[in-house]
Amino acid sequence: MALDGLVIANVVYELNEKLVNGRINKIAQPEDDELILTIKNNKEQYRLLLSAGASLPLIYLTEENKQSPLTAPNFCMLLRKHLNSAKILSITQPGLERIINIEIEHLNELGDVCMKHLMIELMGKHSNIIFCDENKVIVDSIKHISGLVSSVREVLPGRHYFIPQTQDKLNPFDLSYEQFKEVVISKPMPIGKAIYTSLTGISPLIGTEVCHRAAIDAESSCSALNDIEMLHLYKNLERLIEDIKGNKYKPNIVYDGNEPIEFSSTTLTCYGNLVAKPFDSISELLETYYSLKNVITRIRQKTSDYRRVVSNGLDRARKKYDLQLKQLKDTEKRDKYKVYGELINAYGYNLEESAKSLTALNYYTNEEITIPLDPTLSPGENAKKYFEKYNKLKRTYEALSQFIEETKEELSHLESISNSLDIALQEEDLIQLKEELMEYGYLKRKFVAGKGNKKQKVLSKPFHYISSDGYHMYVGKNNYQNEELTFKIATGNDWWFHAKGMAGSHVIVKTNGEELPDTTFEEAGKLAGFYSKARGTDKVEIDYTQKKNVKKPSGGKPGFVVYYTNYSLMITPDITGIVQVKD
Repeated sequence: MALDGLVIANVVYELNEKLVNGRINKIAQPEDDELILTIKNNKEQYRLLLSAGASLPLIYLTEENKQSPLTAPNFCMLLRKHLNSAKILSITQPGLERIINIEIEHLNELGDVCMKHLMIELMGKHSNIIFCDENKVIVDSIKHISGLVSSVREVLPGRHYFIPQTQDKLNPFDLSYEQFKEVVISKPMPIGKAIYTSLTGISPLIGTEVCHRAAIDAESSCSALNDIEMLHLYKNLERLIEDIKGNKYKPNIVYDGNEPIEFSSTTLTCYGNLVAKPFDSISELLETYYSLKNVITRIRQKTSDYRRVVSNGLDRARKKYDLQLKQLKDTEKRDKYKVYGELINAYGYNLEESAKSLTALNYYTNEEITIPLDPTLSPGENAKKYFEKYNKLKRTYEALSQFIEETKEELSHLESISNSLDIALQEEDLIQLKEELMEYGYLKRKFVAGKGNKKQKVLSKPFHYISSDGYHMYVGKNNYQNEELTFKIATGNDWWFHAKGMAGSHVIVKTNGEELPDTTFEEAGKLAGFYSKARGTDKVEIDYTQKKNVKKPSGGKPGFVVYYTNYSLMITPDITGIVQVKD
């Protein structure tokens, strides 16, 4: 999500604590729409990243430094001219606007003290970094906006800077209950939308959160509220705003497993059972959130071709499986033809010539049946015809049974690869997946003359966790890792876990020859459920057994096993609190 007014207020509070009275030591512009200011204050050095990117406007303190172009852009050169060694006097936010004003003091060429303003606007595609003099006249900006681009405000040197009032929104800091009723709740729209469209700095997320705290459905209409619900809703909003006024921030990221879903500077209760991880620093939160999001986005882009191949393979295999089942059903009448042939041989000796049917006692069921006959054929020939039908359907049944098993294996194999794509977090995790797709013919192996076509070095390792009782637990990221964990790393008395009847990772718990506590069994089961196709369900059944009971079938695909002695447990696939080891 974009930064809302609450997060910006949290950023301003943190920057005030660390940067005010500090001096700007370096200014760099690594990207067209991005600045990094290096600031020294209280014997510490800080890097402040400012991004006016249309898709990802950001501001936070970071340890990371980016390489700058050999020739600095004009805007960067202008800032260096005015702001090198300049002192930061204050960092403020007007109301709850998504705007930050950094007030700076510096000496001009004559040695006189001058004031400047660096305005950072974090408004999606309208984001900008604007450099103004003491009278708020624009000196320059990282993006120039002419009247041809915006009819509301030009951002050009010499123009007066002002905050555009593009929407008639109220400042939540000054919101009274009467205004809340008259302006917000009077709107003919859902309650959550009415809140965020009426108040400055309030995002759709916060609109939903306020409703959730008041136990009111954010999608219900404003007109459905009674006076008591209206007051309760206002009081919850008021408490939230009071926290912001009092700088009582609670930066947190909501995770669904390893994937960050949302973040805020206030506790998010509207995500139910999803895990919210608290952060001491809003800068650390923003850097963590967007770096993880970038990794996940990049991985999904890189796996898009693999996903398409797997999806097409699954579609073909499912259609083939359905057709084979239909054909198999047609062979169910094969035994009837065998009985017909036997009964004709047994009772057909007294048939009249050109008889069209034979009525006889079926000695298998002790019931009388009528058998159709071809009047142009003798009884022996009719019996032979039925035996031929039986044998043909029997051969078809046997062949189809084998084909169906092969198709089921193919479906299971592709489902397991699909699951591995879902849990891949790094580019290294994709090397073995690509190799597996090529090995089984889903991807073509490209041979480049003169390069040896060596396999890529595998750097990916299984997930590594430590149970609450101190036992090491390993989770395979793909079929090759599953096989290695089960048949090379695990020993006979180690425990093996897997989601029952579905694609998922093998989980191995190293016992060190000891008896495992119940807590470790539960945590290993949670890992097996989470790293399976059932991760989004409330409950999942987990099979577990000692490794010595797990066998690999002859000719089986990597990671495919059989076991006949096992226990089962029902778990919720929530791995919150299980400690992961970064190997």
